[in-house]
Amino acid sequence: MALPDFLKSYRKQTSELIASSKHLDAAMSAAVGGDYLAVGKLEHALLVQHGLKPEHRVIDVGCGSGRLASRLAGQHAGEYIGIDVVPELLDFAREKCGRPDWRFYEAPGLTIPEPDDCADFVCFFSVVTHLLHDESYKYLKEAGRVLKPGGRIVFSFLEFHIPSHWAIFEGVLADDRPERVLNQFISRDAILAWAQYLELDVLGIFDGDKNHIEVDEVVWDDGRTMTGSGTLGQSVCILGKRERAR
Repeated sequence: MALPDFLKSYRKQTSELIASSKHLDAAMSAAVGGDYLAVGKLEHALLVQHGLKPEHRVIDVGCGSGRLASRLAGQHAGEYIGIDVVPELLDFAREKCGRPDWRFYEAPGLTIPEPDDCADFVCFFSVVTHLLHDESYKYLKEAGRVLKPGGRIVFSFLEFHIPSHWAIFEGVLADDRPERVLNQFISRDAILAWAQYLELDVLGIFDGDKNHIEVDEVVWDDGRTMTGSGTLGQSVCILGKRERAR
């Protein structure tokens, strides 16, 4: 059986959400999984917790409709680059941020068309969850290339031992539509092996069902709140690029 055309699926899903929603903001939030403001706040807090400075250059692969970008827009002085596969999401993120000095563009395959050693942070939020393992490895290799020595790669992922993630897997088992969106799981031994071969350091791996992000308060769309600390729901890995020997 042939693999589904995932790129076509993402674009089709976004088009359907726009067509069926009365408000574009609602469609753009739904297109990236909802909780637009809450997730943006958590993603930003996570990066700050792991060293993000106002002057840093951030490459956000799979930026979607701009959850992180819109959170950064009013306070981040450094350069931001948002990359995604869905043009409508990029257009919304660009307009939402209102930052003409920032760049948003369509992903050219599994490459990051930026110079070597140029970024302080490269983010993949809810990206490797929708890629095949070889695709994730290629993207992480590209991230390591564009990352400055001492910089950070941050990505979220799904894993089988987290109960809430297992529920997602059960949904995958029940969904045999050819146009379904891929939900991919990664084991921690795979992450450790990838990091070894990419010559990156694993600086931390955090369970998706345990609060580990320092934040004052986050309010979810359904009214639930997180106070003091929170979690994205997906597990998170922080990789570091080694400083060059002097």
